[in-house]
Amino acid sequence: MGSVKITKDGPYIVSGGLPLAKEIITTGKDGIPTRWSNGEKYPQQETYALCRCGHSVNKPYCTGTHAEVGFNGTETAIRKSHAEQAEKTEGDGIDLMDAVSFCSSSRFCDLADGTWKFTEGSKDPKSKKEAIRQAGCCPSGRLVMIDKKTNAAIEPEFPQSISIIEDPGAHASGPIWVKGKVPVQSADGTAYEVRNRVTLCRCGKSENKPFCDGTHVQIRFDDGDKRLKKE
Repeated sequence: MGSVKITKDGPYIVSGGLPLAKEIITTGKDGIPTRWSNGEKYPQQETYALCRCGHSVNKPYCTGTHAEVGFNGTETAIRKSHAEQAEKTEGDGIDLMDAVSFCSSSRFCDLADGTWKFTEGSKDPKSKKEAIRQAGCCPSGRLVMIDKKTNAAIEPEFPQSISIIEDPGAHASGPIWVKGKVPVQSADGTAYEVRNRVTLCRCGKSENKPFCDGTHVQIRFDDGDKRLKKE
């Protein structure tokens, strides 16, 4: 089993041979995300270090620049579970659980009427299907759909893996997407809640470290990916 270990003011240490690849947020003509597209794969490694200060000269890997720039990687995220933080939107046979603190500004929930409206209107099978799809596209797991009959989360099936998100529509490089219930351990040795999907900051500017809070969009974080649209 793979794992991610956060180091004090340093990189994420990924172990267990987790596959690493880029994943692209694909948008429509209106700039709203519609789907995920696969990007290039990185060479397979048993262990590797991923930059979280945003200054590496070999992104997404760490090159030790965090020490040169005096990176402060203090973890500030609330140590509560998703369920403890989430607010509920009720639908027909489904409930949308929304924990805002995990938001990474990926914007799949903005398509058409939005995930909340689709949930509320889920007596319509098409609305229900779209609500579930949008919640499942949320990389951070801010949005989790619950089946009321079983009380189980309706989750996309992910093998354990790591994706580096690129968001050309927002002119920004996005966070590190950790998928498939990979354990994430704090620099102080404690474990975060193991979840099917979380996004970790790699621009160094999140105020909810280690999780992404969408700041990469505001600062137009650029890791040099050729897909980023220049204005």
